[in-house]
Amino acid sequence: MTAIQPFFRIGQYTDEEAMTGCTVIIAEEGATGGVCVRGGSPNTRDTDALKSENNRKVVHAVTLSGGSAFGLSASDGVVKFLESRQIGRDVGIGVVPNVSGASLFDLGIGNKGTRPDSTFGYRACEAAFRNEPFLAGNHGAGTGASVGNINGLENAMKGGIGSHTIQHGELFVSAVVAVNAVGDIYDEEQQQFLAGARNGQEIGCSEAIFLERYLDLRDMYSGNTVIGCVMTNATFPKAKVNKLADISHNGIARAVRPAHTTFDGDTMFVLCANQVEATFEAVSILTVEAVRQAILDGVKKAETYGDYLSYKDYYAGKNSQTFSE
Repeated sequence: MTAIQPFFRIGQYTDEEAMTGCTVIIAEEGATGGVCVRGGSPNTRDTDALKSENNRKVVHAVTLSGGSAFGLSASDGVVKFLESRQIGRDVGIGVVPNVSGASLFDLGIGNKGTRPDSTFGYRACEAAFRNEPFLAGNHGAGTGASVGNINGLENAMKGGIGSHTIQHGELFVSAVVAVNAVGDIYDEEQQQFLAGARNGQEIGCSEAIFLERYLDLRDMYSGNTVIGCVMTNATFPKAKVNKLADISHNGIARAVRPAHTTFDGDTMFVLCANQVEATFEAVSILTVEAVRQAILDGVKKAETYGDYLSYKDYYAGKNSQTFSE
């Protein structure tokens, strides 16, 4: 998925040495934007402007990045690039690109001294306009993502960025999600955990650990989040777009256990291109499923990095062990 023409472009920049990066979703003509933050530890940029009561009419880009609070500066490069292309709000003396964003915590993996900055955002935009293919797993904002950190980093697994698009008649809904959750990733169709906190040879023990530590009131780990963006050609007013962003978190709740913890910064954006009339319920159903599937895609495509075992390697080893027994 490089572009959902003619509405959205998607580009990524990855620093494989530092294990961090950013992903940008661009709406050249502007799209009605909404956002919903449900996690307790968010890092966001320019989200107040998206509130239904405020004057922001359209959004020109959403930046997803690693780097925690430092990574928010990646959006500066997105603004610079869009201005160079005359993409933005015409204010008479020039254009002002409306760019919102969110960052996840990946400072514990790779080179913690290198964080996404304006050059990352600019290069991600260049990749979007070169129509470079979207790569899931250890790429863009998901490069340094991990999941299941509650049982110690040595027992965590590799997260990543994923995408999923659903076409229904003339209507499409697409989701891009960077998966960096405290909790475990669960596939409800397969009825199994794909990745998460490891306890010996087993995974999926995050909820049990939270319950075991119910008397521990310390800040156990404020270094995770699921961040993403839903894109659709549906037509909705701003208030409905914000409601759709709220509902999109149901996709997180179906795939992450537990979701929306105090230690996550779960944030979802929605961009509507306003090209097709559709019921809100239909778009909501497709949105939740697209988000859920994008989360699974990000984990399934991730690659092992150091002690952070990937889904693929975990199940390859587990199947090999089962066969040998």
